[in-house]
Amino acid sequence: MPSHPPTPESATRPRRWLRLLTALTTAAATLTGAGAATVAVAPSAAAESNGVGGTPALGWSSWSYIRHDPTAANIEAQARAMVSSGLASAGYLYVNVDDFWYDCPGSQGPDVDSYGRWVTNSTSFPPSASGENGIAVVADYVHSLGLKFGLYVTPGISDQAVSANTPIEGTSYTASEIADGASEANYNCGGMQGINYSAAGAQAYINSWADEFASWGVDYLKLDGVGDSDVGDVQAWSTALQQSGRAIHLELSNSLDIANAATWAQYSNGWRTGGDIECYCGTDSSGNPQPLTTWGSVQGRFAQVANWQPYGGPGAFNDYDSIEFGDGSTIDGLSTAEGQSQYGLWAMAASPLLLGVDLTKLNSTEAADLENRSIIAVDQDGIDARRIVSNVNQQAFAKTEQNGDVILGLFNYSGSGSQTVTVSLAAAGITGSATATNLWTGASAGTLSGTYSVTLAAGASQILRLKPVAGTQGSTTYLAASSTNTLSGGATVASCNSCLGGQKVGFVGNGGTLTFNNVNVSAAGNYEVQIDYLDGTSGTTTGRSTTLTVNGTAVGTLTDTPTGSFANPGSTTVSLPLNAGSNTIELSNAAAYAPDFEAIAVPTNPTTSSTTYLAASSANTLSGGAVVQSCSACNGGEKVGYVGNGSGTLTFNQVSVSKAGVYPVQIVYCDGSSGTTGRSATFTVDGTVVQTNVFTPTGGFSTPATVTDYLPLQAGSNTIEISNGSAYAPDFNAIVVNQ
Repeated sequence: MPSHPPTPESATRPRRWLRLLTALTTAAATLTGAGAATVAVAPSAAAESNGVGGTPALGWSSWSYIRHDPTAANIEAQARAMVSSGLASAGYLYVNVDDFWYDCPGSQGPDVDSYGRWVTNSTSFPPSASGENGIAVVADYVHSLGLKFGLYVTPGISDQAVSANTPIEGTSYTASEIADGASEANYNCGGMQGINYSAAGAQAYINSWADEFASWGVDYLKLDGVGDSDVGDVQAWSTALQQSGRAIHLELSNSLDIANAATWAQYSNGWRTGGDIECYCGTDSSGNPQPLTTWGSVQGRFAQVANWQPYGGPGAFNDYDSIEFGDGSTIDGLSTAEGQSQYGLWAMAASPLLLGVDLTKLNSTEAADLENRSIIAVDQDGIDARRIVSNVNQQAFAKTEQNGDVILGLFNYSGSGSQTVTVSLAAAGITGSATATNLWTGASAGTLSGTYSVTLAAGASQILRLKPVAGTQGSTTYLAASSTNTLSGGATVASCNSCLGGQKVGFVGNGGTLTFNNVNVSAAGNYEVQIDYLDGTSGTTTGRSTTLTVNGTAVGTLTDTPTGSFANPGSTTVSLPLNAGSNTIELSNAAAYAPDFEAIAVPTNPTTSSTTYLAASSANTLSGGAVVQSCSACNGGEKVGYVGNGSGTLTFNQVSVSKAGVYPVQIVYCDGSSGTTGRSATFTVDGTVVQTNVFTPTGGFSTPATVTDYLPLQAGSNTIEISNGSAYAPDFNAIVVNQ
């Protein structure tokens, strides 16, 4: 695609993992097994709302091979080849005419019509016998093949329009009234100047141009020469295309500023992250560009993919330029291995796949690679992979799809010599074992765990689909945006490219709830559940709050630490009780918004350590009539009796846990009540009454039994007071806190 030679970019953006300040403060009602865990996902940066671009574009562009000489004949030939080669049936759709479709007489700028818009080169694109514009004629032909048609434009207005002071269609304004006199980028023709978008008539001028393109049947528009000073042009073209009455994809080029990524995402469907992939390094005997690119040009994209990873997503994608693969190494400039690596890297990054090669010269081997449905599916998942290995000549990227599969791409960055690339599967998102499939060959790569290594030839790559083996993972990740969850109120799924699966759930709270319906564990117990969330609260270290409800019972409130923005995930770990089998976890906030949620990770096994606190210990506080008594059947030979009846209390003073959470606490008690209903006791944790239990008789006041309650505890030392304001409670031997 046109403009400047490629400029490499650098720097990786590792995913932020932040620790949350956790406070579980609300009362927990008695649970007999309880479930636990939270997760959600919420809307991220807005994407262009024009109804197209939900997945990365697939197609072909004229710049790389045809370059300065597009004609109706050679564009239509490429469209026919897209169909006959099988590319169209594999999903390739767009046939895009790049620069040089319009008349350019010289430095005075493009020729214009009576309304100041570029004029089609009628020699290259002759009108029909009935007078239909030549570009419209080609668009009609492309559409007749079941394909879509794209065109090219640059910001601003032609100097010729300003000199002639052409009127703006449908208004009383003229070109000179909207031009600002500053030179605008038009790389090959020149002669364009900027538009003052505060001037009356400026938007109407762009609207008239967009309306003309729509009337020609344009489905895709590339706006080239865009820089930070052209935000007004981007906004104007976005508005104009949306009012045109035709769904038109808007793509920006080139070397866009990453600092304005949110703006590009809001007003377009994609943006070029760097300069041209073409090497501009020679021609064949007929004057056609050859080779089209070099491996060095592709190498410059690895850092760009890492840098721009957080910013793409459904409706708005990072564009790493044309795919120069399919015609063989003499024309392309890439070996088959290098071409596969370019294609595979673009797919890992969910970049548009716009071929730049001559589709009439595809060789069968490389055409089959371009039509590989498994690799295309990786691109079309819309998830931009994160870089997990960057050791100069060894590169690896990974992403987790909505179904939980992990896609792992391993690359030999070197242009000469083999390299062994080694990755930690945990870094890729696999904590246990996974079955692996090589997506280029379709062959099984076996069952993998721990680390994985592969030796790759120069410029070669391997793309694997990893399916986690059930029951082997150190933890199971539940994505907030999963269709198995329940969202109510205003809670919604939104794109989030830095999130697992490319989505999050937002607008939880203020009536909106997120419920995980099938959180499965094999054994009841307390689980250290990791909660991944996003909180863009600024100016404070205290973020939003979330109420956690497990299996229908509210178990606590979590107050988080801000993560920097609603596009940056952070995480915390909380201890939550789960039943054996399926559990539900609801996230809510009755009074305000909670953070956005990405996922939860539930470990395979519950925590197993426990601490016993004897009731008769001198570290405890007894008040009122509560006294230590002998009990031969009790642990330590003693118990505490006469708790309750107004003033008698037993307080455990130094109940310690390492992390805040809701913990299973075994209460060892003696209750000699007759019948089936025993005495009651109120539990107060750190000064807050959390629940009142009615106990089951044990058969005697010297016969201990155990019941498990779930109590919210802070990290560090806690107090647990047992009382009864109106009658006697049971006698107590001990409590056992399980962590």
